[in-house]
Amino acid sequence: MKIFWCKNCLNMSTRPRIAFDKRGWCNACQWMEEKKTVDWELRKKELNTLLDKYRSKNGNFDCITTVSGGKDGSYVSYVLKHKYGMNPLAITVRPALALEIGDKNLLNFIYSGYNHIHLTPNPLVLDRLNKYGFIEKGFPYYGWLIAIMTAVIKTAGNFKIPLIFYGEDGEVEYGGSTESKNNALYDINYMKRVYLEGGHEKVLERIRQDKDITEADLAFFKFPDDHEISEIGLSFTHMSYFEPWDSYRNYIVAKENCGLTEKEEGNTDTFTNFAQNDQALYALHAYLMYLKFGFGRATQDAGIEIRRGSMTRDQALNLVKMYDNAYPHDLIETYLDYYQMTKEEFDSVLDKYVNRSLFEKIDGIWQPKFVPGEEFEI
Repeated sequence: MKIFWCKNCLNMSTRPRIAFDKRGWCNACQWMEEKKTVDWELRKKELNTLLDKYRSKNGNFDCITTVSGGKDGSYVSYVLKHKYGMNPLAITVRPALALEIGDKNLLNFIYSGYNHIHLTPNPLVLDRLNKYGFIEKGFPYYGWLIAIMTAVIKTAGNFKIPLIFYGEDGEVEYGGSTESKNNALYDINYMKRVYLEGGHEKVLERIRQDKDITEADLAFFKFPDDHEISEIGLSFTHMSYFEPWDSYRNYIVAKENCGLTEKEEGNTDTFTNFAQNDQALYALHAYLMYLKFGFGRATQDAGIEIRRGSMTRDQALNLVKMYDNAYPHDLIETYLDYYQMTKEEFDSVLDKYVNRSLFEKIDGIWQPKFVPGEEFEI
């Protein structure tokens, strides 16, 4: 079996649900081309029809946006409010190990003129689910990932706001399943199967074995049943379906209109400084992605820049070689304290998920056997 990279960007053949055409272009790059021929005016009309269906006539909230204070949620909220005249209720699910810059950006967003709810799911449950997700799925903030769907849906039901906007469909934009690229709406089964990778029930069953956790404690982490969904009439959508998605444009709009600030210092695992600044666990998530599949955060960011025409593939390769192999040295003590693990226990989880065909351990740290961009046989 040969490991290879997209001939246009640097998506790897190891990426889940990736596909390549005869040119060796991944489906993210194919979608980049296809977007040039999409009738975006037609999709804009489709968006207006959807918004008119849910637009409140009495000044109540008529949709929900999910925000962290970052570029994408801020952009979606801004466009819906100021371009389409909607009255969004912005919702944030508080992450574990929140970063100071993320908290500052969230406040800046709120004070730029938005109604907002800050949800804090039971931290005992959140932390436990994050730990079980780390151990059982190699997903360091799995509990929070669940909650940004389930807790938001629960709140939507309580407020009787059935239309929920998320930012981009990462599967379509960055390389993955393309089943939803021509569908404006998606459902809870898609969330469970693709975004939660089929592990939602597994981690809930694991935490139900803990005697100090009650079923009521899990309320913010459970999806509604079919009856509840039908009663609320829930609709889920991605703004990226209705317009050509551009994360850098989102950054500029959020910076100019919502008070978004970027890190003054750089990141150890990528060359950008304006995204994923809300929580410390993201660096561990990116590193585990690297160990599992051979690509990290820099590869993802470079692919975005290549596809929007601001970087060559050769420039991207240099950056990937500089940044992707980023063991999170400066955060290890934070992670050990958070998960209540010894260094040996923590490393054993990393060892459990590493792709040993791609990596070998040298001086206690996994190092790549491959060179980014060069075909590799296993």
